[in-house]
Amino acid sequence: MSLYLEYIKEIENRKNELGLAPKPIDSADLLSEIITQIKDKENQYRQDSLNFFIYNTLPGTTSAAGVKAKFLKEIILGQESVAEITPEFAFELLSHMKGGPSIEVLLDLALSDNPTVANPAADVLKTQVFLYDADMARIEAAFKAGNLVAKALLESFAQAEFFTKLPDIEEKIDVVTYIAGEGDISTDLLSPGHQAHSRADRELHGKCMITPEAQEEIQALQAKHPNAKVMLIAEKGTMGVGSSRMSGVNNVALWAGKQASPYVPFINIAPVVAGTNGIAPIFLTTVDVTGGIGLDLKNWVKKVDANGNTVTDENGDPVLEEAYSVATGTVLTIDTKAKKLYNGDKELVDVSSAFTPQKVEFMKAGGSYAVTFGKKLQTFAAETLGIEAPQVYAPSKEISHEGQGLTAVEKIFNRNAVGVASETPLHSGSNVRVKVNIVGSQDTTGPMTCQELEAMAASTISPLVDGAYQSGCHTASVWDSKAQANIPKLMSFMNAFGLITARDPKGEYHAMTDVIHKVLNDITIDDRAIIIGGDSHTRMSKGVAFGADSGTVAIALATGESAMPIPESVKVTFKGDMKGHMDFRDVVHATQAQMLKQFGGENVFQGRIIEVHIGTLLADQAFTFTDWTAEMKAKASICISNDETLIKSIELAKSRIQIMINKGMDNEAGMLKGLIKLADERIAGIQSGEQPALSPDDNAKYYAEVLVDLDAIDEPMIADPDVNNEDVSKRYTHDVIRPVSFYNGKPVDLGFVGSCMVHKGDMQIIAQMLRNLEKQNGAIEFKAPLVVAPPTYNIVDELKAEGDWDILEKYAGFVFDDAKPKGEARTKYDNILYLERPGCNLCMGNQEKAEPGDTVIATSTRLFQGRVVADTTEKKGESLLGSTPLVVLSSVLGRFPTMDEYLAAVEGINLTRFAPPTQAMSTKYVAQAVPIKVV
Repeated sequence: MSLYLEYIKEIENRKNELGLAPKPIDSADLLSEIITQIKDKENQYRQDSLNFFIYNTLPGTTSAAGVKAKFLKEIILGQESVAEITPEFAFELLSHMKGGPSIEVLLDLALSDNPTVANPAADVLKTQVFLYDADMARIEAAFKAGNLVAKALLESFAQAEFFTKLPDIEEKIDVVTYIAGEGDISTDLLSPGHQAHSRADRELHGKCMITPEAQEEIQALQAKHPNAKVMLIAEKGTMGVGSSRMSGVNNVALWAGKQASPYVPFINIAPVVAGTNGIAPIFLTTVDVTGGIGLDLKNWVKKVDANGNTVTDENGDPVLEEAYSVATGTVLTIDTKAKKLYNGDKELVDVSSAFTPQKVEFMKAGGSYAVTFGKKLQTFAAETLGIEAPQVYAPSKEISHEGQGLTAVEKIFNRNAVGVASETPLHSGSNVRVKVNIVGSQDTTGPMTCQELEAMAASTISPLVDGAYQSGCHTASVWDSKAQANIPKLMSFMNAFGLITARDPKGEYHAMTDVIHKVLNDITIDDRAIIIGGDSHTRMSKGVAFGADSGTVAIALATGESAMPIPESVKVTFKGDMKGHMDFRDVVHATQAQMLKQFGGENVFQGRIIEVHIGTLLADQAFTFTDWTAEMKAKASICISNDETLIKSIELAKSRIQIMINKGMDNEAGMLKGLIKLADERIAGIQSGEQPALSPDDNAKYYAEVLVDLDAIDEPMIADPDVNNEDVSKRYTHDVIRPVSFYNGKPVDLGFVGSCMVHKGDMQIIAQMLRNLEKQNGAIEFKAPLVVAPPTYNIVDELKAEGDWDILEKYAGFVFDDAKPKGEARTKYDNILYLERPGCNLCMGNQEKAEPGDTVIATSTRLFQGRVVADTTEKKGESLLGSTPLVVLSSVLGRFPTMDEYLAAVEGINLTRFAPPTQAMSTKYVAQAVPIKVV
């Protein structure tokens, strides 16, 4: 059967089984067959083939795009004749192909000796921004050889006409409200984890957003209000918490945005989303990628009494009252000039934060990528012409306060800043481009990152990136047909692009399903690094790391840069003594609880950097804190360590990078060897005293300071989804932190130790607890299943060498076998210990899940509704989060333990210990009169 007939069969299956349109074409072989049928005027499939060629072929660097661009070139040159595709139409089609092969063809035509095609090709090129070094080199060479078209191109690029000639955004935008949920809305609602396999198939994945009923309601609103855009709202909550999913924004845009190009299916842009408490920082980035609008509604405010004091309920939480209604179906108007939201003539709220000069540029350009590439292209053109680039884009906001020291994140941003005009250090609020040192792509968003790279015509990793890794952790627990279809293609693409990949496309080294955050934490060998990772838990304990969507990961891989404002910081320090029976996870939860108490329920961490003065805790252990900061709604987190601890952490990272090298994972460019060299240089700088461990200045300015009292922590602490809270907005927030005594024998249906929140020490704790329980009781019987997923293979190997794996295997009723990985997700659990393959496992919710309605106690970070455990009609699933010793003991008992039971179980075990630094972790401020470093 021909490829075309196979495609037709697939189309019929998609339509009949799923109600879907034809899948967009990315295959060169299929498109070549389609072109052959177009050329044959008598071919029975000719008309359909024309439609597929014009309207259903993916642009960028897909192999199909290369074939399409070549055929359009032949039509323009008169080498082929297609009545339906005139040379003028061929140029229009090329203009919508973004880059890569289309730019190559346009340059071939523009730089040719044939003015009939050179001038129209140049006119199209003047609208394009996705040009790379090879493209620019061709233009520069032609310009220096005296080519007038090349000169005209450069002059247009230098004026940034590709941007200035675009229409401005509308002054008035009508929206009709749709309340997508009450309380914080996780991106799981917009793009469920268990549907991760379909994210690259945008139309199919769009079917899983919220519910089919919600999709029908959105369509009904569109039909009733054809001149308004549907605005999805998180009522009494924050929109987009939890995960940095481009697929979530893509789904919203698919249902409530507009088509980016008439010739590219299912790629929509410009959605409008809103929340009572605004948009989660990691989600707002994805809104910017699509040129969308994210509004902070502030439509519920704290109620105050006659004296101006906040009114609280019986739990001590502030009582909220409605400032104005956004009930579903309300028509509102966004005034983009006044930056206000109106209901008719009544002003409701100032929304200026959504319309900064930079965000307005993203909206005008159709997304942030076009602005990033446009700035780079303008700079190149101006430098080539020997002129100063005119100020077209809004100038970067550069804020510098005389006499004010720098926080840790301000120091990192200043060190990595690109193209800064200021000669004095920049403070928070400044907008800057920064060099990205480490980039991570994970396997359920990775296929979308590949699509983004193809769409922006990138073909190889930027030389500015020190290290980049493609993980296999999110699909580790079940190697099913979906994973087998998607993951090898992903690994092959990323390996060829220049990343270190968890799986070897050649099959020469053992597949590594290590949790991505752990690997990124190991390959980050500089505390002054900037890390971008395709997951919200990209929170390193060295450097500053930002969880990002698949598109931001793509832009970082392609350009080695990212653009963002320098965030404000909140300083976290500690006092008192940590009790011997407490685990560091309890300190992490207590930090959240004490912060909320100190600030009257206000989450001062939200949208800011948490600068935690950790002192002597190694990177592996400190990672437990930084990882949790994603759930604190922080933008990122920074650990302040002393010199000795930092050196030990970097040495540990070096040893693990060397293991990767020994396994054969390094690439031809020697990326891993390069990281070891950089690690040695960093250690030398610390030891010499020339470049000590990162620390803030003693007069740095913070948004707030939180002092955590370790003396106040005497029971294991639980993060509770509070599923039965009468106030829906207070469920699943990570803000309810309770001591274990609150639960007083509450039954437990399943325990889970795993995900990025655990390290080698946690595995050792399990082994020691089993020995303790064996000694106390003679035998160990699990009253509830206990699932254990080590985060990395390195840890498994070390446990085997040291003997702890033996006791784990002794009590395990299931041990993972890489030679025979599970082909189906487990739906029922026995009361045994499951030793699962390293990876995310239950935390992701896309493969393994607890049984619906279960009460789960887990070390995971995820307590969102339906993530680890789904609801039943009779009972809501609960994902309670706690420390490793608490999870293990609760699984053995089948219930939450008493404090006496807990103390006996952990007796003599060296839990993750922590003591506050004995000296201030800051640097004496010295006024700086020299320019900051510009990379």
